[in-house]
Amino acid sequence: MALISTVVPVYNEEAVLPELFRRLSTSLEKITDNYEIVLVDDGSLDNTWSVVEGLCRNDRRLRALRFSRNFGQHYSITAGLDHCDGDWVVVMDGDLQDQPEEIVNLYAKALEGYDVVLARRGRRRDAPLKRFMSWLFYGVFNYLTGMRYDGQVGNFRIVSRQVVDNFRTVREQLRFFGGLVDWMGFPTASIPVRHAERFAGQGAYNLRRLWHLAQDVIIAYSDKPLRISVRFGFFISLLAFVYGVYVVGHALAHRVSVVGWSSLIASVYFLAGIIISILGIIGIYLGRTFDETKKRPLYVVRDRRNV
Repeated sequence: MALISTVVPVYNEEAVLPELFRRLSTSLEKITDNYEIVLVDDGSLDNTWSVVEGLCRNDRRLRALRFSRNFGQHYSITAGLDHCDGDWVVVMDGDLQDQPEEIVNLYAKALEGYDVVLARRGRRRDAPLKRFMSWLFYGVFNYLTGMRYDGQVGNFRIVSRQVVDNFRTVREQLRFFGGLVDWMGFPTASIPVRHAERFAGQGAYNLRRLWHLAQDVIIAYSDKPLRISVRFGFFISLLAFVYGVYVVGHALAHRVSVVGWSSLIASVYFLAGIIISILGIIGIYLGRTFDETKKRPLYVVRDRRNV
């Protein structure tokens, strides 16, 4: 009988964990008794780890890792996939907005011959600002990377052992779980699922963290910002050349001195700003390249239970 693993990153979820574990166990037992749940504590600041330890003592099928600090959700997913043994692996968030009861439907769809089955959320139960930022992020992401990543799909999905094994070989520092799985190109399907409100607490992603995630992911998956900078630079140079020809021609035709000190200074400052921005973009790419050459581990595990 196939072993099913469920990987769940958690951060400050002490109030959610007992209900999460109960509903996960109930849902997985509808499929098989041969399952495991892998929780990854991403450096929580509350009593999340204490609750996890208590749950692990009562059920050996619950396995847990605790990071030494907060590394990020996608690094937590990576750690969970590194330590799971399932023939099929479910990845989901730990706030119960992803409904464990949908796992049965994901697994049934996967058995039709798909290595990846995505949970496509209908009406999202998030704040309007978060929905807008998510829409904006995926729009910009798809434009700059050339991918067609569905903004209605989060981390919730089921993947085959083959997908997990290949995912483990990709050790780049900038992590985006959904993008990496999509990049692999395995047969993929999606099913509609219900999206619930948070069971308790507040989400870890705010506007600042979403911005940093978007910046890192776009840099990791595309060099299009560099190519746009080059095109924009040529466009500005062309405009400057045309304007220069016009100014010289006007001065010769009408025998007037060249005027426009204010416009000249404004143009210099404008072009200087553009140049600095382009150098900044290049610097970011160089910095990320430097990070990759360090070959540091993606995460550091402080504690583990049943692993």
